[in-house]
Amino acid sequence: MSELKNRIDFVYIFDVQDGNPNGDPDAGNLPRIDAETGIGLVTDVCLKRKVRNYVQIAQAGKAGNDILVKSKEISGEEVFINEEIRKMYKEDLGIELKIKEKAPADKSSAGKIAMCRRFFDVRTFGAVLSTGPNAGQVRGPIQMTFARSQDMIVSAEHALTVCVARDEEKTYESQVGIQGRKATIPYGLYVCHGFISANLAQQTGFSEEDLELFWEALKNMFDVDRSAARGLMSAQKLIVFKHDSILGNAPANKLFELVKVEKVCDGAPRSFIDYSVTIDKENAPSNVTIEELI
Repeated sequence: MSELKNRIDFVYIFDVQDGNPNGDPDAGNLPRIDAETGIGLVTDVCLKRKVRNYVQIAQAGKAGNDILVKSKEISGEEVFINEEIRKMYKEDLGIELKIKEKAPADKSSAGKIAMCRRFFDVRTFGAVLSTGPNAGQVRGPIQMTFARSQDMIVSAEHALTVCVARDEEKTYESQVGIQGRKATIPYGLYVCHGFISANLAQQTGFSEEDLELFWEALKNMFDVDRSAARGLMSAQKLIVFKHDSILGNAPANKLFELVKVEKVCDGAPRSFIDYSVTIDKENAPSNVTIEELI
């Protein structure tokens, strides 16, 4: 495995058409929104979930690329993190622990390293493993911001009708007709910013090969995560700023300012072609390489 030796910052741009990219459970699962500006939001947790789902499917059964925080709807498994930690101690370190028994204090560091070796999401995003058997805490090298829509979003609610009854103990008429609602936005272009620390990558074992898998996930994760609720979601741009040192050569916010996203249509945008995405490469630092992966 090749060690990651360069700090990396990136801009990830995706869109949604006639769907709900990230429902807010505190607001009846309506699309998340900045209440003061009307700008749409997609949480970093939501995006990381999609990365995990992609890797879980694409790397199924491959040693070292298992996912700790699994989605039951993808795997069909019920995962208990403390149980996974105990399994690691037994299989990797030869320490058998009973339920609620903690590992010896001098073994938690070895346990943390072993968990990073086993699970892609642990060495990528980090994890709190200090519960139960205790394998410490891992600070992941990849962090992502909330994605924010380029313009205000307008949420629409659609009534849903049912034309078949389920329960024979109830009347047919009481079970058909309008039975629910579905919330969507007509269109939204979302911009997310990400940061990759080479220093933390070396601590967790996150490698160049892991980085390639992460880029692959960002490119393809919407295609393996389709649902009626999310409409048409697509990855549109992935712009990578690679520094020539482990600590970096320019502030991330200054690099992000080189990427300009502008609306080019007169009315309300309804597709990606209603926007222009440009990169001011002329004003980029000479010791930072810019690459467009999408």
